[in-house]
Amino acid sequence: QVQLVESGGGLVQAWGSLRLSCAASGRTVISYTMGWFRQATGKEREFVAGTTRSGGSTYYAESVKGRFTISRDNAKKSIYPQMNNLKPEDTAVYYCWAAGGYWGPGTQVTVSS
Repeated sequence: QVQLVESGGGLVQAWGSLRLSCAASGRTVISYTMGWFRQATGKEREFVAGTTRSGGSTYYAESVKGRFTISRDNAKKSIYPQMNNLKPEDTAVYYCWAAGGYWGPGTQVTVSS
């Protein structure tokens, strides 16, 4: 069983930065591909960024390329998206995900203009 808990969300002004964290439990979690999705009000959940189990490969949605950086610390069973140059359209609930269909409860990110 894998459990994921996000933290680090909040309110930030446009062009500001936030760093989210996702802490995972479960001894095999370091073997999982992990990533982040987000869901804005009235929209479908969408992929944001992902990383392979080693952290050697990363993937980004076009909308966040060049602004978001995902990293991983397997010793801490955690992944971190560093989000820079935030825009109002980045406002959403951000969800941590691990391969196998595991989701965290989400953390709200609100970017004010």
